[in-house]
Amino acid sequence: MGAVGLFYVGAVLIVNGLMLLGYMSGPSAAPLNLFVGALQVVVPTLLLIRAGSDTAGVFAASGLYLFGFTYLWVGINALANLPGHGLGWYSLFVAVAALGYSWHAFTVESDPAFGVIWLLWAALWGLFFLLLGLERAHLAQATGVVALVEGIVTAAVPAFLILSGSWTSNATTALVLALVGLATIAACVPLGRRLAPRSAPVAA
Repeated sequence: MGAVGLFYVGAVLIVNGLMLLGYMSGPSAAPLNLFVGALQVVVPTLLLIRAGSDTAGVFAASGLYLFGFTYLWVGINALANLPGHGLGWYSLFVAVAALGYSWHAFTVESDPAFGVIWLLWAALWGLFFLLLGLERAHLAQATGVVALVEGIVTAAVPAFLILSGSWTSNATTALVLALVGLATIAACVPLGRRLAPRSAPVAA
């Protein structure tokens, strides 16, 4: 995933995490979802055109659509007040696909850090499936915590380090990411209750 796109994925995950926690409404989060979703659809399309018959380039571009479609769907649902079941079941597809991309990162690309990042994304999109596809509304705040933390840990920070030339993908980086991710998932329910605002979010 391109570092610039990944940086803004971090931004939209943070915003969506805050939305799920109750700090803002869906329509207020919709514009950023549409902006980032469009970015994550246009960029891979250009990469596919450029890749031609290069299978590695095609594979690298293919994963971006998983997230681009997600954010566009979130934005459209929020503005049109549509039910989230379709997005929820699509999220299950993304979660399963992310497992495959994780395997590829570990085995083919020898990139343990992004192998772990893909696993953490699989867990987050699995929560989206439970929340939206199976209507487990009680998981909204917990899912918000995971989205918020993963927006920082799996997207914004790695992207900034890649752009600044300071990123290293090794066993240590992968272990730190795994520990932070697992700790967040393990504590997301009580953290969601603690971090939720005391009053209702502003409508605009």
